[in-house]
Amino acid sequence: MEVVVQTEKLTKTYGKQRGIIDVDLTIYKGEIFGFIGPNGAGKSTTIRTLLSLIYPTSGSAKVFGLDTIAGHEEILQQVGYLPSEVFYYDHMKVKDLLKYAASFYKKDCSARIAYLAKRLDLDLNRKIADLSLGNKKKVGIVQGLLHEPELIILDEPTSGLDPLMQNTFFELIREEQQRGATVFFSSHILSEVQKLCERVAIIKEGKIIKIETMSDLAQTTYKHVEIELTEASTVELGALDVTNLEVDGTKVTFLFNGDINALIQVLATHKLKNLQLNEPDLEAIFFHYYQ
Repeated sequence: MEVVVQTEKLTKTYGKQRGIIDVDLTIYKGEIFGFIGPNGAGKSTTIRTLLSLIYPTSGSAKVFGLDTIAGHEEILQQVGYLPSEVFYYDHMKVKDLLKYAASFYKKDCSARIAYLAKRLDLDLNRKIADLSLGNKKKVGIVQGLLHEPELIILDEPTSGLDPLMQNTFFELIREEQQRGATVFFSSHILSEVQKLCERVAIIKEGKIIKIETMSDLAQTTYKHVEIELTEASTVELGALDVTNLEVDGTKVTFLFNGDINALIQVLATHKLKNLQLNEPDLEAIFFHYYQ
């Protein structure tokens, strides 16, 4: 499979402050790759390093096989980037700003701009200063996609969009994937990652702690357990590998990892009214890794 993004021990520090540490990523052509972690985990630092907006302290990064520093200009011709926050010249009209953005690429983007604006219900004749936060984000989406990039880097892309427009945005991203584009999707909204991505990397305190396919994450040995006792009492779970334990009267929920037979043996020592075992969602697995 063709590799689009490759990092090896990519590290960025800010003096004594932690940025990212030994980040190893391999992203293949045509996939939508999720990158999740809370604010401050290192997601934006990784993206800015890939785009050479900042330089790494150590390690290396390649995009399309090119070093991100030496091949910076060539890489940017093939990359579409939507930052988490967008800032534009307020006095410009939307169409003029997008025309200016398109001038950096060696192609006519006018038809593409019109198509994307129509899909996103974006008025090209309005001034930037008159736009809501959501409409400014739409401008950012059009700017990131107008040149049909081979790699699309999205940093918290749906903030400011209403639910209906979020769905339209997801449709556009899937269309870009069908066209052959690769998508690097950074977010702290786990449901979006679960909906769109094939693989996901979890970053914690600047370090990658897990890279897995969505299907494999869903088929882990983790189970979301919900029990209802016949009466309120202390629940003894012994040496079981249990996290996210919550007790509400007679109802007890937790995330369990291990042999299901060992769980049943322990639960058999309690008087149960009901028992449910479910596959955990991405959010439950994510918080397990963050404990």
